[in-house]
Amino acid sequence: MLERRYIFPGVIELNVQARRRLGVNIYLIDGGTEFALIDVGFLEELGDVLEMIRQMNFSLSACKAILVSHADVDHTQGLARARSILKCKVYAHPKSIKPIEDGDEIETFARIDAQGIRIEMPKCKVDKAIDEGDVITVGDRAIEVWSTPGHTAGQLAFKMGNLLFSGDNIFRDGAVGAIDAHHGSSLPDYMDSLRRIRDCDAEYLLPSHGPIFRKDKAMLDATIARLETYTHLADFGTCAVDWPLLDQWEDELVEGMPKL
Repeated sequence: MLERRYIFPGVIELNVQARRRLGVNIYLIDGGTEFALIDVGFLEELGDVLEMIRQMNFSLSACKAILVSHADVDHTQGLARARSILKCKVYAHPKSIKPIEDGDEIETFARIDAQGIRIEMPKCKVDKAIDEGDVITVGDRAIEVWSTPGHTAGQLAFKMGNLLFSGDNIFRDGAVGAIDAHHGSSLPDYMDSLRRIRDCDAEYLLPSHGPIFRKDKAMLDATIARLETYTHLADFGTCAVDWPLLDQWEDELVEGMPKL
């Protein structure tokens, strides 16, 4: 059996639990009588993810739902298999449903021909559309659904008390999720979503990639200002060759999550 490593009451993050990177952050919301997952990640990691959940003494049949932050392949490739094994429902934003159910390689970033990227994107049925203002109950936990478009049109964030599961909106180093017109990205929407996150009462941001961090209004202001400049320049692109934050985070996972 594995000792459960709660990062906050009722919240387990499976990279932190595993002490290694799994490709995407996967959050388990423990409601006592049942649990939910926020994202499931890549198919090749799913077996390890489900085994960890078993080893932490959760009954797989107690999974109420998988909440999809957005349709990108790194968040959803394992979705169909997870839905089949867990026999749970899949919840997603209305604008994420079609690319998930169609297995759309372009909109989910599973296929980028110019860079030679081609990843299998299995189709998955979405059982329920969720959108701004919905509240999802998971046992004794209540999760507010936020629509935070920008990275994708269907990007969701989930608020639970002073925690905001912030998807690909913002990361600890001030980076944001990839911005690409083919992907349904919108710079004006992105800035609005970041302003909402900046101004909300959440104390901690739990992103879809990299380490959890305290909300930093100055950092968010700097990111919003940077995106504003992109709306007036012709040279904006998403061609970064690496991401140092993830190397730093990998070291932190091995050493144990630092105190926030």
